[in-house]
Amino acid sequence: MTELGIIGLGRMGMNMARRLIARSIKVSAYDAAPGTIAAVAAHGATGCADLPALVAALTPPRAVWLMIPAGPPVDAALATLTPLLAAGDVVIDGGNSHYKDSVRRAAALTERGIHFLDVGTSGGVWGLTEGYCLMVGGSLDAYRRIEPIFAALAPPEGYAHVGASGAGHYTKMIHNGIEYGLMEAYAEGFELLQHSDYRLDLAALARLWNHGSVVRSWLLELTAAALKHDPGLASIRGYVDDSGEGRWTLLDAIEKEVPTPALLLALVMRFRSRQDDSFAAKLLAALRQQFGGHAVKDAP
Repeated sequence: MTELGIIGLGRMGMNMARRLIARSIKVSAYDAAPGTIAAVAAHGATGCADLPALVAALTPPRAVWLMIPAGPPVDAALATLTPLLAAGDVVIDGGNSHYKDSVRRAAALTERGIHFLDVGTSGGVWGLTEGYCLMVGGSLDAYRRIEPIFAALAPPEGYAHVGASGAGHYTKMIHNGIEYGLMEAYAEGFELLQHSDYRLDLAALARLWNHGSVVRSWLLELTAAALKHDPGLASIRGYVDDSGEGRWTLLDAIEKEVPTPALLLALVMRFRSRQDDSFAAKLLAALRQQFGGHAVKDAP
């Protein structure tokens, strides 16, 4: 039986474990929160109290999948995990790590004879039922060995080996940059529709556009669902966070001197969403008053 160790049982890690178990993949799992270990065990996984127990539960050559936040948490997990592993084992990072970190980690593990695969993972909370799109970078031999796991996680034609170490996380980084732009385009278009002179059913319009329209997409399906649930989005504050990949995409564009104005503005609009009252907008109003005598609105 194919088996996998999973470290990290958050929104995606838990659902990935459940999807694998449902497809006859043996899963051993660890998370820092004991409650999540009990929860995944209830779905049929082997819950492990710590990383040594996780490694001991796996049959060599082992495969361990990290589904934890990017940056220091990954390095900390690898520092504990690596001495427990042996040559021929495979470590997979399925989080949103920076691709240059993945290149560095792959080189360090290769020195110990351990394979490292960086896997850009897209699918969000819907991955449990719809599957995950997987972009895999690293050793082709290791990829082929782990392929049954990728096939179980992904929908048909939903996974591929995309290149050498770092390529999986690089392609996912650009994927997320594009996602920012698409989301901003939908957001601006639907705001204009909301302000039109017509009494439009925005959820119905979103559904309509998903049948033959050139702008049809899964994001548009999600737009329709959100607007059906809350037509005016009255229950949601217009505060939009970002998890880093959009910034990394733009830094890469600057480094390579590739123009990406739509992606830049999409990220900047997220910054604007976090301001209750922009100082820049205040200054613009003040300048119009200074040079043209234009009226300004008093602060509340």
